[in-house]
Amino acid sequence: MTYRTLLGTTLAAALAAAPALATNWDLSSEYPAGSLQGQTADFFAKAVAEKTNGALEITVHHGAALGYKSVDNFDAVGDGALQAASSAFVFWTGIDPIFQLSSLPFLAPTSDDVHALYELAKPEYEKVLEDNNQMLLLATPWPSSGLWGNKAFTSIDDLKGVKVRTYDVASTETMKSAGAFPIQISWADVPAQLSTNAIDAVLTSPNGGVGVQMWELQSNFTNVNYASSLQAIHVNMDAFMDLSEEEQAEVREAAKEAEDYGWGLLADATAKDFETMRSHGMTVTDTISPEFSAALTEAAQPFIDQWVKDTGTRATTIMDAYKAR
Repeated sequence: MTYRTLLGTTLAAALAAAPALATNWDLSSEYPAGSLQGQTADFFAKAVAEKTNGALEITVHHGAALGYKSVDNFDAVGDGALQAASSAFVFWTGIDPIFQLSSLPFLAPTSDDVHALYELAKPEYEKVLEDNNQMLLLATPWPSSGLWGNKAFTSIDDLKGVKVRTYDVASTETMKSAGAFPIQISWADVPAQLSTNAIDAVLTSPNGGVGVQMWELQSNFTNVNYASSLQAIHVNMDAFMDLSEEEQAEVREAAKEAEDYGWGLLADATAKDFETMRSHGMTVTDTISPEFSAALTEAAQPFIDQWVKDTGTRATTIMDAYKAR
């Protein structure tokens, strides 16, 4: 055997024995790492790395660190600028009205209701994403939204003229009907808007506010049990199909475990968040009067009726099944 042949054989053996280079994905989220959705994204990334033995590594970029917000993530993932993202459905209602469903006011008051609604609507969510070169890997809920402010909100009169941050058309229309002055703002922009007094109050979950230490800017939280909206982790279809069949199965398995984990976090999240708020001197109103609840529900109903009408058969099929379950 010549030296050249020996060298070639040795090099070929070394290359065969070397581990394959890992595939790397970036996953963007505009929410902080400590939020329920941040924890779920981190759980998913870790589970993928473990199940693929490091063949696929996902880097989670929290707090809109890559410059993408939920409304941007849809096109960024579909176009391949991002391999994956964690996005709130409430910011996708302009893309397709079906994404409004999970944030319809006062429609799903319990976690079981929220999960039932998700399972009924999941095929529709999947179809919209597939039509836009994406795959829905999982969706998990936010705790039900309430009102952060510098006073408690105990009646419709307390909302009159208050500049309230809202996050979608439904919350904007509901707050407007209730007498408030709604201003629709992405989550990443909320702290700056509060600090400059551009808004007086914020409609969001207890967990979302705790994640950015809202007690530094607000003194009260009122749990109006508005809606428990969904957040999805979605992936570019081309990036997913570039994986081996084994890796695809492992990613799906990791997604299922992360989804179960995210739903499990919901159970104790609100109580823990209330405790955290109070420990930082906040006043928490954890229930509102039936009269106030009824007034808010009445303010929301015109939007819900119009959404069902505008969305058509998809909406009526889901809503009928939800009511009949």
